[in-house]
Amino acid sequence: MKRAHVLATVEDTRALGEELAGLLRPGDLVVLVGPLGAGKTALTQGIGAALGVREPVTSPTFVIARVHRGGRLPLVHADAYRLGSVADVDDLDLDASTAESVTVVEWGEGLVEQLADEHLRVELDRRDDDVRTAELVPHGPSWEARLDAG
Repeated sequence: MKRAHVLATVEDTRALGEELAGLLRPGDLVVLVGPLGAGKTALTQGIGAALGVREPVTSPTFVIARVHRGGRLPLVHADAYRLGSVADVDDLDLDASTAESVTVVEWGEGLVEQLADEHLRVELDRRDDDVRTAELVPHGPSWEARLDAG
């Protein structure tokens, strides 16, 4: 799977999420990084759709974390924007569900990487012309191999 993507529409962002979902396994951690409006939730919506999540995937900003069951794998969708420290993340007890789930964390950079031995970092951005970009950055040999094979 290529590591750099130009996402002209929201549908393109969701499609990238759907493509990523094909690579996901139980225990995977995906950290989404980028400014407001860069497409973090849209990407997660694509992941959820491809995993077979039936309910709407919406931003978990105010609830901090949602668990979506009923698909191929449970999807834990978290938003670390209002969390100030690793201790706050520990208080959420996300690692209790990470072994059997896919965990996607918006705004989690520097806070959640300890939840898994390896993770995929997705750096999203929005250009001045409103086109989004995504850079897939693997952390660990498993993610390197999956991206190279996908």
